[in-house]
Amino acid sequence: RTAAEGVGEAELASDAAYLKRVWTKVMERKKRPQTRYQLYGELALAQRVLRDFADAELDRIRVDSRLTYEALLEFTSEYIPEMTSKLEHYTGRQPIFDLFDVENEIQRALERKVELKSGGYLIIDQTEAMTTVDINTGAFVGHRNLDDTIFNTNIEATQAIARQLRLRNLGGIIIIDFIDMNNEDHRRRVLHSLEQALSKDRVKTSVNGFSALGLVEMTRKRTRESIEHVLCNECPTCHGRGTVKTVETVCYEIMREIVRVHHAYDSDRFLVYASPAVAEALKGEESHSLAEVEIFVGKQVKVQIEPLYNQEQFDVVMM
Repeated sequence: RTAAEGVGEAELASDAAYLKRVWTKVMERKKRPQTRYQLYGELALAQRVLRDFADAELDRIRVDSRLTYEALLEFTSEYIPEMTSKLEHYTGRQPIFDLFDVENEIQRALERKVELKSGGYLIIDQTEAMTTVDINTGAFVGHRNLDDTIFNTNIEATQAIARQLRLRNLGGIIIIDFIDMNNEDHRRRVLHSLEQALSKDRVKTSVNGFSALGLVEMTRKRTRESIEHVLCNECPTCHGRGTVKTVETVCYEIMREIVRVHHAYDSDRFLVYASPAVAEALKGEESHSLAEVEIFVGKQVKVQIEPLYNQEQFDVVMM
């Protein structure tokens, strides 16, 4: 199967053993005398996580729910016996997510900026077409020269990139913009470091090397949705753009709308509903411009704050 391409023999043998145990259980259930009986069904979330991600490198698997712990004990004893001894029921008073800083780790996985220990950082942007990763030295100035600083930052970045791809479950085309390196040996070593870091990934990856523009092109097989798509919805304010119009821009849109409505309809005066920031600007730094509009249309314009409006939202009402 395609999913087995590039997978090690040990992992294939483990998967084969698991599937054999599942099939044995199915055949045992088939012999039961009941007229209607489920032979096999999709696993619950906890069992799927254990099946897909547990491996020999794990030391312990902590579970804070007694019911889930018992269900996993039964599951591992039947299908993955080598994992049974690693299960541990956590009974401490502190929430398990707080104890192991899981909430903060999830939050960091949703942010664009990833800090490096050296003071450098990554900027990760996910789009419909591809994912881009940009590396910057930040506060890291190094101890010897600029070339060493750039090289060391890029080497550190390779480990962080591989981890972030797994953590965020990013797939498809990935473009990495390492800091420019003039030393060919440095470029070769950075590429090798990236390939070594990606070799730990259970999902198939392919690195195509540096392009003519100095960008590293690679792919990672899509297995399921990224963590951002699972945990987040499109922003209702910017509708996925990632930016909103400035207060000044919205103020001038309102003034143009007043003139537009003035030419189309008859009214005695205008009432503008706007977000707090925009309304304050119309009453403050943009008040002179609004006064010029009042003179131009020959009508009074009142501004009222609408606390529930987002920054781009406004209404011009004829009175």
